[in-house]
Amino acid sequence: MINCANPLAQFQAHQSEIEQAIARVLNSGNYILGPEVNAFENEFAQYLGISFVAGVANGTDALQLALMALDIGAGDEVITVSHTAVATISAIEAVGAIPVLVDIDPETYTINLNQLNEVRTKNTKAIIAVHLYGQSCDMDLLIQFCNDCNLRLIEDVSQAHGGKYKNKMLGTFGVISCFSCYPTKNLGAIGDAGLVATNDIEINRRIKSLRQYGWVERYISIESGRNSRLDELQAAILRVKLKSLDHSNEKRRILSCLYSKELNGIGDLILPKTAQHNEHVHHLYAIQSQHRDKLAGHLKEHGISPGVHYPVPVHLQPHFKGNIRTALNMEVTEKISLCELSLPIYPELSHADCLTTIDLIKTYFSECA
Repeated sequence: MINCANPLAQFQAHQSEIEQAIARVLNSGNYILGPEVNAFENEFAQYLGISFVAGVANGTDALQLALMALDIGAGDEVITVSHTAVATISAIEAVGAIPVLVDIDPETYTINLNQLNEVRTKNTKAIIAVHLYGQSCDMDLLIQFCNDCNLRLIEDVSQAHGGKYKNKMLGTFGVISCFSCYPTKNLGAIGDAGLVATNDIEINRRIKSLRQYGWVERYISIESGRNSRLDELQAAILRVKLKSLDHSNEKRRILSCLYSKELNGIGDLILPKTAQHNEHVHHLYAIQSQHRDKLAGHLKEHGISPGVHYPVPVHLQPHFKGNIRTALNMEVTEKISLCELSLPIYPELSHADCLTTIDLIKTYFSECA
């Protein structure tokens, strides 16, 4: 079986070093917020070129804690997209704020900037910019809009570790940025993990307090916090993987180029595009086809397991109806949910397996479509 993502293959690629790192932690006696977390926070901050990074339990918590650190809560509104992992919206909901969802650009799948004025109100406090599938939003226009409207810009970089916009690292544009290190991510742990990055010393202090009961010193809470700590084992594993992140992203680019070269002009496929000024890191390679479900079935019959990101837009999911606001036109999001298919892409995917997927797609359109 060729999976859409394969965390096991990445573990096996770094197995010896990861096992040494795990043994180091187990033998250290430090298991929570110890030297491995501290070292990884510093190393990732240096990698990004940012002042501070705080490790937290997962990417959803990273977003929630970011909103809390910016004092965004009940009655406030936060603008983001519906075409994203539900975690983005869940974090807004968790602080009591109102998610306000807009459509996406049809070529980049990132936030539709033309709808921001339509949905902005006096209660709007922030925008969460989701760098989807490894590609950046248009940060120049987003920053300008936020500055003009006195809004806080939060980056959700959970699918774009190592990506750049105009040669600047994603995660360094907003007042605060959030990363998931779920096992399938470009920088993935072997379990849950998340990161919050900022250049603001006070925001970093608050994140580190909020992640541990609002403590400023042990057992002394100065505000309402929670338990959202990155553990030492995951930090040690992430330290191993961080060293090869750029190399892994380059392997993703090579596979993406192969897909685009070989699938260009095949059937009714719409292939992903990279916007100007972006250094895409290809977390996903998402194609579109009106034959999506039949094509997916054809691939599965032959041992290929593609993904669908995302089958139901957040604004159409039962729980969120009535709990959110949306732009009037969500056409692109709703269309893409019916026809998008994510092909296998990860650094350990062999050239041969990529070509197998390509050949099966070509066969489907020549014989079945």
